[in-house]
Amino acid sequence: MNYRETFHPSPNFSASPAHENLGVCFHHSVMDFESALAHLQNPASRVSYHVLIAPDGTRARLVADTHVAWHAGVSSFQGRTDCNNFLLGVSFAGDTYAAPLTADQLASALDWLAPRRLRHGWTPACMTDHRQIAPARKNDLAPAEWTRLLAAITARFPTII
Repeated sequence: MNYRETFHPSPNFSASPAHENLGVCFHHSVMDFESALAHLQNPASRVSYHVLIAPDGTRARLVADTHVAWHAGVSSFQGRTDCNNFLLGVSFAGDTYAAPLTADQLASALDWLAPRRLRHGWTPACMTDHRQIAPARKNDLAPAEWTRLLAAITARFPTII
């Protein structure tokens, strides 16, 4: 299924090109879609993602893949720090501790991921969530929802490139 994606530019990014895109960090916004979108477009928030996914699967593109979105903060993944520089940031609207990801959010994330996975040769080992790259600071996604998302990624993309 193709989900609608619209451009809602965020001022919160670095225009210098991102280092190679080595994977994706998944987040939840805690806020509902519209509130999160307003927050991410506010320069004072100093936070952004490459894409925000609504419960109905609609995607708001905020930052181009070729730019650095400010989503990870102090972070480390696979022995590298400053994850903003090499992980694309995807956020699900809502709080995964209060409500699970919707089927449309999961399907939309997989649709968004498909062409990038092929282009970059990503495997599930290239995927993480905010909780894992900044464990002392962040708790998103809820562990059960991270497990669901990773299972969906593995099921949709079963072969290693």
